[in-house]
Amino acid sequence: MTKKGRRKAIKKIGLGLGAMAMGNPMMGEEPQAKIIGDFPLLKPNGGKAITAITLGAGARGNTYGGYALNYPEELDIVGVAEPIPIRNERYAQKHNIKDQHRFVTWEHVFDQPKFADAVLITTPDDLHYGPCMKALEMGYDVLLEKPIAPTEEECRDILALANKTGRIVAVCHVLRYAPYFIELREFLQSGKIGEIISVDHFEPIQHIHMSHSFVRGNWHNSKETTPIILAKSCHDMDILRWLIDKPCEEVSAFGSLKWFQEGNAPKGSTARCTDGCAVEGQCPYSALKIYYRDRDWTYVFDFPEDETKHGEFILEQLRTTNYGRCVYKMENDQPDHYVMSMQFADEITASFSMEAFTSYHGRRTRVMGAMGDIVGDMHEFVHTDFLTGEKTVWDQTKATGQFAKSGHGGGDWSLAHDWVRAVKQQDASQLTSTIDASVESHIMAFKAEESRKNRTVEKVEL
Repeated sequence: MTKKGRRKAIKKIGLGLGAMAMGNPMMGEEPQAKIIGDFPLLKPNGGKAITAITLGAGARGNTYGGYALNYPEELDIVGVAEPIPIRNERYAQKHNIKDQHRFVTWEHVFDQPKFADAVLITTPDDLHYGPCMKALEMGYDVLLEKPIAPTEEECRDILALANKTGRIVAVCHVLRYAPYFIELREFLQSGKIGEIISVDHFEPIQHIHMSHSFVRGNWHNSKETTPIILAKSCHDMDILRWLIDKPCEEVSAFGSLKWFQEGNAPKGSTARCTDGCAVEGQCPYSALKIYYRDRDWTYVFDFPEDETKHGEFILEQLRTTNYGRCVYKMENDQPDHYVMSMQFADEITASFSMEAFTSYHGRRTRVMGAMGDIVGDMHEFVHTDFLTGEKTVWDQTKATGQFAKSGHGGGDWSLAHDWVRAVKQQDASQLTSTIDASVESHIMAFKAEESRKNRTVEKVEL
C-alpha cells in the first residue's frame, strides 16, 4: 500500500489502529473540517554567520552540516574532529575547512585556543560528556546531540557547568521543533480538550531498524553506549513532559530482550549471513537481503566514489563488520520491548510503549481530555469535541515550505535555526530544548531503567 493509500485507510478505521490496539477513534462520518499544516517560513536571523566546529562527522554531524551548507549566512562550519579518515576528508571538503582545523579526535580541538563561536557535539553517546564539559570551560556555545550523557550524574554535571558559565546549550530534542508536535501542544494548551486526564504514547521502532541499530549497530550494547530507553526514547520522554507541561513524579517500567538471542537462532544459521547460512533466504533479518540485495540502511557505510564498486564494498562490510553478523549471535543486551507507566502532577497518567516488532515506524499518540480527545500519528492528528461531536484534522502530509524535507518531521533544521538565533542573541529563551528542560526528561529515562531492572516504582526527583 502506498503512503497515500495508507493514510486514507487510517482515516477510515482510526489513526494508529495497528499500533496499540487503540480501538476506533473515528467511527462515523469522515471529518469535514481540516486544517492543513505547513512548515513555517522562518525569518533569517540576521547578522554575521556563527562559526562552529563539528565533533563527529557521521550521520548527525552531516545533518547539521547540511543546514550550514544550505544556509551559509546562518552557520559556517570551520573545524572538524573525526577519527575515520574518509569522513574527515569528505566533511572538510564540503565545508572548505582549513587543514589546521582538521583533527582526529575531539581532544585535539581543545588543545588549540578557542577559534569558533560554538561546537556541534555529534560524537557517539559515550563521548558526549567529555567534549561538552571542555567546550563549556573554554567558552564555546554548544549544540549537543541526545542523549546528554550516559549517566544521571554526568547530565547533572553538564547542567551545573552550563548554568555556571552562562553558555548556550541546546540538546537535540528535535521533535519539539517539528510543526506536528508544535501544533499538537498548542491544541492542548488552548483548552480545546479540557483538562488533560491521560496520555498514551507509542514508539514502533520497526523490526529492521531494531536489528540495524540495537542488535548489530552502534547501540547494541547498553553498557558500552546507553540503555535503549535513553538512546532511542529520550525523545519520547521529552515529548511527554513537553506536551503534558507538568513534572513527572513516579515511573515504573517492564521490558526485556526476548527474541534477539542465541536460543532463538534457527537451525542451520551461521555466525555471519555471508557464511553460507542455510536459512538466510527465509530470515527477515538477513544482512544480505537488507544491505546487499535491497540496499537499505547503507548510510552507515563510507562508500567509494566509484559506484561500480559499491556491491563488492557492501559484501566486504558484511564479511568484516557487525552489520553482517547473525542477529541471534551478537553481544547485544538492549530490550526489544519496553513499557512504562508514569504519574505526572495533578493526577495525570501516561503510558509509553517502545516495540521492536512492527512493520511500520512513526510515533502514535492519544491524548484524553475531559472535553475531547486527540489521536495522532506524526502525519496528522484528529481532535474530537465531546460536546458537538465535531472532528478537526490537522494534516501535515501536504506540507511544503522551508524545511519540509528536513529530518524528524522538519525538526532537524528548525532546531538548528533556533539554536543559531539563540547563539547570535546569547539568549537561551529562544530555544524550547534548553539543557534545563532536557535533563528532566533524561532523569525520567534513568529512573525507568532502574525500575525495569529492580522491579520497583521509582520517584523522579530533580
